[in-house]
Amino acid sequence: MIDKRPFAGLGGADHGWLKAKHHFSFANYHEPKRMGWGSLRVWNDDQIAANTGFPAHPHADMEIITYVRQGAITHQDSLGNQGRTEAGDVQVMSAGSGIRHAEYNLEPDETRIFQIWIEPTTKGGAPTWGAKPFPKDDRAGRFVTLASGLPDDGDALPIRSDARVLGATIKAGETVDYPITPERHAYLVPAVGAVEVNGVRLDARDGAAITGETGLSVRALEDAEVVLVDAA
Repeated sequence: MIDKRPFAGLGGADHGWLKAKHHFSFANYHEPKRMGWGSLRVWNDDQIAANTGFPAHPHADMEIITYVRQGAITHQDSLGNQGRTEAGDVQVMSAGSGIRHAEYNLEPDETRIFQIWIEPTTKGGAPTWGAKPFPKDDRAGRFVTLASGLPDDGDALPIRSDARVLGATIKAGETVDYPITPERHAYLVPAVGAVEVNGVRLDARDGAAITGETGLSVRALEDAEVVLVDAA
């Protein structure tokens, strides 16, 4: 089953400094049929104006993955961590028993991110933060694991969940396959370009909620950059 969720039909909000689209219920957007997908709870498509951002606020018991699509995001938290994550790279915050953090666009132009929240397997534990570059050339024509709580994904940023976040860049006309079992919950969004997923067309920033499939075949109709979550 592939449930296509067109970008134009997503919930959202325009705060001036922040233009957000929500693939799942979030903040003032409430959709009972979209409360999550397996352990995937949030997928926000955020556009953050220059020299603005999210001031310090708390989180607990959530794995928060930020995939930077354009510009850069600068992180600060109550553990003393600070870091700047650029387009194509990823940061992960395991909120654990509790953490306060701020995320700012200190760049001269708009920053665009996917913000992905995944529920942890167990609650509590010490909060952590980390970031890592993932060059797009290394993802050419294949899926690369960006963040994972599954075994044998040692090069990925760690999360505390039965899930992984992957990225791929695909040239027009090429196909990339990903093995998945029918009981898993996959969610795929093209950050750039149009693709077909098992024959279903997705344009840039559309979402696809996928379950019951024995594998994914992603064919690029245009040069594309895709992000995929594989969750329990």
